[in-house]
This record gives sequence, structure tokens and C-alpha cells, in this order.
Amino acid sequence: MPELPEVETVLRTLEHQLNHPVIENVEVYWTRIIAYPDVDTFIKQIKGRKILAYERYGKFLIFDLDDMVWIVHLRMEGKFYVQRPSEAYDKHTHVIFTLDDGRQLRYHDTRKFGRMWLYPKTDEQRYPCFEKFGYDVFDERLTSDYLYHRLHHKKTALKAVLLDQSIMCGIGNIYADEICFAMKMHPETMINHLRKKDFEELIYQTRRIMNGAIRSGGTTIRSYTSSLGVDGRFQLKLKVHAKKGEKCSVCGTEIKKIQVAQRGTCYCPVCQKRK
Repeated sequence: MPELPEVETVLRTLEHQLNHPVIENVEVYWTRIIAYPDVDTFIKQIKGRKILAYERYGKFLIFDLDDMVWIVHLRMEGKFYVQRPSEAYDKHTHVIFTLDDGRQLRYHDTRKFGRMWLYPKTDEQRYPCFEKFGYDVFDERLTSDYLYHRLHHKKTALKAVLLDQSIMCGIGNIYADEICFAMKMHPETMINHLRKKDFEELIYQTRRIMNGAIRSGGTTIRSYTSSLGVDGRFQLKLKVHAKKGEKCSVCGTEIKKIQVAQRGTCYCPVCQKRK
């Protein structure tokens, strides 16, 4: 699944390629992609609206349509293509937005897990599809005090906390491994063993790694690509993720792989200690 840096890369690329078009028409070929409202209402309400701004919350893409917001979650395989109407498309293209500049924005999703929502805009920017999600990792309200008071009593592994979207929104398996390594902590370290200064380090390393990944265009692993002519280069900077059996770049110890929170987890047994 694309994580925060990949979604940010897609967002910035879409903004660069599309600018501010008017959506003239919409064709939906797989109705479940539209989570809210119903498909007919979605089509009726989005037609004729101009994309004024591009935003992101966690792994969600947000398109500002003046008094409405169009929200997209790519899930496992969702991708956008900017193409001409004359260009062919396959059975995995499920939604086509025809733009006023003659191009089409096509949503492609092999697994059909992606979802779209269209809501009237609110001042607080909290919508029903965000209900179960915590602060974005770059949200200024996400502080060491906030994390300490929310987590210091929980007997949960550090990596499980990083993956929990209800606490921090945007981190997935790739970057959770890298954050644990940067913190020099074993991914199974219990979160209730961390002190306030450790939560300060967690926030610092999370934002440092995410910013680095964004600058590199995200991480291309398996089938992920922005599908807009941008491939992630952060994979060249990964320290532990997907490096089982390789030597740690810091100490030379063989990187191990275990299961944490039901996810494959790579770590260095020498550099990363249980707290």
C-alpha cells in the first residue's frame, strides 16, 4: 500500500500535471469505488466543479472543489493516469474524469480496494471517512506530550503503535521499520517503556524520514509507482526494510526478519535494542 510519502508524491505530481481543471464529466464502471454519496449523486455533484487546491491527510488525497471536497484513498493498488481520450484503457480502469482541457484523469485499481468520497466542505476539515484516524504525522498537534499521555500506559510494541492509523496517520510497514532503526530501538520494544524524550525522538525521526522519502519521490517496491511518470528513489536509502540477510550499514551484523503486529519486520539485532 502506498504510504504517506508515496501519496504526497502522487498529489504533487497531479497538481503539477493537472493544474486547476474543471471536471466536465464522470464515468464510473465499478460502483463500489464510490463510498459516499451514491454513484448518481457523486456524478451529479462533481460535474462542473473546478479543482482549486490539492491536499493530503495521512494516506488520503484531498481535492478542494470550492464548497465541496473530493477525497480518495488508493488502498493497495489504486493509481491515477492522466491521458487523452484516444488512448486505450483496460478493465481495471474504474472511474474516468473528463476535464475541460481535453484530457482525462483515469482511476485504475487492479484489486478494486480504493475508495472515493464527496462531502460538503466543513471548516474543521473532519469528514466521516477520517473518523477512525489520528493526527497526520506532520500535524503540529502531534507532540511528545500528546503521545506520552496517550500511550505510556499501553503494553503495545513500538512498531504496532507506528502502524496504528488511529494514533498517527500515514506510516506503513516500510517506514515503520526505518523509524525503529533510526530510533535504535527493537521493533518489539513495549511502548510503555518509552520516556518523554523517546517520544520526542520518535516524532523527530518520523518526520525526518518522511521528509527524506518525499524529497526522493517515495519508495518503489513491488507494483507501486505514482503511475504519473515518477518512480520513488527512497528505496536506495532504506537501512533495514526488505534487507533480510544483508549486512547492517552501520555495524555489519546480518539483518533479521521477524513478525510484529502480523507484519514482516526487518531489524538489526545489534543496533536496535529492547528498551
